[in-house]
Amino acid sequence: MIRNPFGRAVRYAAAVAVVGFVLAGCSTSSTAGTTAAASSAAAEKLQVITTVAPITSIVASVAGDRADVTGLVPEGTNSHTFEPPPSAAARLSKADIVFINGLKLEDPTRELAESNMSDDAALVEIGNTVLPESDYIYDFSFPQEEGKPNPHLWTDPTYAIKYADAIRNSLTDADPAGAATYQSNYNEFSAQATELSDALKSDQESIPNGQKELLTYHDAYAYFAKTYGWTIIGAIQPANFEDPTPKEVAELIDQVMAENVPVIFGSEVFPSDVLAEIANATGARYEETLRDDDLPGAPGEPGHSWMGLMRYDYVTMINGLGGRATELATLDTAPAVPDEATYPQ
Repeated sequence: MIRNPFGRAVRYAAAVAVVGFVLAGCSTSSTAGTTAAASSAAAEKLQVITTVAPITSIVASVAGDRADVTGLVPEGTNSHTFEPPPSAAARLSKADIVFINGLKLEDPTRELAESNMSDDAALVEIGNTVLPESDYIYDFSFPQEEGKPNPHLWTDPTYAIKYADAIRNSLTDADPAGAATYQSNYNEFSAQATELSDALKSDQESIPNGQKELLTYHDAYAYFAKTYGWTIIGAIQPANFEDPTPKEVAELIDQVMAENVPVIFGSEVFPSDVLAEIANATGARYEETLRDDDLPGAPGEPGHSWMGLMRYDYVTMINGLGGRATELATLDTAPAVPDEATYPQ
């Protein structure tokens, strides 16, 4: 959803241009003053607010130096239950564009944005923009009766490219003068994401017996699995984010043993004693370091990016299942466009 895509930044730039034209015939000192004012206006950047770190990274990759990009959700936080602090209202009130994932991932943040954004700012729910309702996936942690589809599109590079495209369109609507920059930055991101996708397709073929199967704690790979031919055996985390029942655990133990699953993948953000118990009961190895929306390293480091996040997860999954992620390991995960976004920690 996009609300009022032409933000105040466009009208501001237009007003400066008119003033510069009117004053063009004045004295040298006036001309100098007008030039300074125009330069100041040119330095004005879009104020952009985002939510989870992977989206912040993609937005920063497309926006480049034409926007100040600030994330709201601290890395390592459960984005499904995150409640923005009251201080977020002030930042949202100054935003030209607010990008959220949508698909009901950040409803409290969306509601706060709608209550505090200016009338000429844009609220963009990226997932709702790129994913037709007919393609919604409902599953273990996101049952259809709850009305909330699985929102984790960004773990699939093909959807990340669609995210970047939607972001480019929204930025261009708000700042037409930056269209060439946004297009160029989008091209760079798309090329990197495609390279990641190609390396993934190649390396996953090394998994013995084609056993591309995932048992995870957090259900973040449904769209990825559909695109790349993986099977999601299950996700431990129910829709209410509480531990599964003993009956559900027993069923998963039976399934892991029946399918001879070698590795159970946990989440760095969601430590799970239940997964560890299932691993002990079945003899599977417990790998607890998958990341869902917590970028590797610290802000400013080369691997602290959407690209770095996904490369890390794919390497962890493929190597954990007995494959060899040799092509993924050689990829450069540093953003092609310098990332100057603010990531709350």
